Amino acid sequence: MAETIDPKRFRQALGTFTTGVTIVTTADDAGADVGVTANSFNSVSLEPPMVLWSISRSSRNLKTFLAARYFAVHVLASDQDELASHFSKRGVDRFAGLTLGRGPDGIPLLEGCVARFQCRTAFQYEGGDHVILVGEVLEFDHCDREPLAFKGGRFAFAVPKAAERAVAGAPADAPVAPGAFTPDFLIYQLGRAYHQIFMRIQPELDRRGLGVAEYLALSMLGIRDGRTLAELDTLVSYTGVRITNESGRKLADLGLVVATGESTDCQLSLMPAGQRVLMELLAVATAATDDAESGFDQSESRLLRQFLSRVIVSTDPGLPSPWQS
Repeated sequence: MAETIDPKRFRQALGTFTTGVTIVTTADDAGADVGVTANSFNSVSLEPPMVLWSISRSSRNLKTFLAARYFAVHVLASDQDELASHFSKRGVDRFAGLTLGRGPDGIPLLEGCVARFQCRTAFQYEGGDHVILVGEVLEFDHCDREPLAFKGGRFAFAVPKAAERAVAGAPADAPVAPGAFTPDFLIYQLGRAYHQIFMRIQPELDRRGLGVAEYLALSMLGIRDGRTLAELDTLVSYTGVRITNESGRKLADLGLVVATGESTDCQLSLMPAGQRVLMELLAVATAATDDAESGFDQSESRLLRQFLSRVIVSTDPGLPSPWQS
């Protein structure tokens, strides 16, 4: 039966099982630090506390781990994907620049992980093209952070699935007429979320006598100063708001910018007062977005930004980015 299994398709099938990501470390006979990335980690027993992981027979670190009396398993946090990739590379000093602790026999201990298990090697088993190592847990520590996940050959986020909640007070079982918009319609969700967050900024604009066009112009100048009205108008064209000569004059009259040139070629540069107002508005906007994400954990926030970035890319008609040179 095994002879009929396609190894590539078998790997793909195994990849549908989402796992965590770990780095396993030890020290060789000379005291040199050794570490590998592994997602073949699992619990074995609570009493006594035991865990297992497996290492490929083709790994050049196999002999070191087979001879080691102790090893440490580090369950990585969601922002440690680069560290996981680094420990998968060959020909590099995997521990360079890292702050390390030390465990039994001087094994290296990494910082910033979700969980860390210091183990005594208890058993070793044959596992086909891998060797299974079972460790008795001597010490462990953990923190309340989101772990890094691995699925389908790629790093992923492990985001808790919350119970479905009605959108903006609409009952989950509210009747919807055929052809009508639903509460989870993407344009409605994006639009309502944006406007509800922006409502926190609007009073600050009113207090300073600024309209949305002037706010957007200041925002773009904050990213890169000295843009023309035509450039600013193009950069914010996705909003439907126009940056006009009137916008430039209003900012200049308020002492926020200095304008040089004529018409759409008029170049705006921030004055000290403009820089101060921009920083104040940025603080208000940051507070508004922080409040909006107050119920999110770190992984959910990163995932939200990833999804929104993909929406922007997939719908982009070719507009310039404010951050490009």
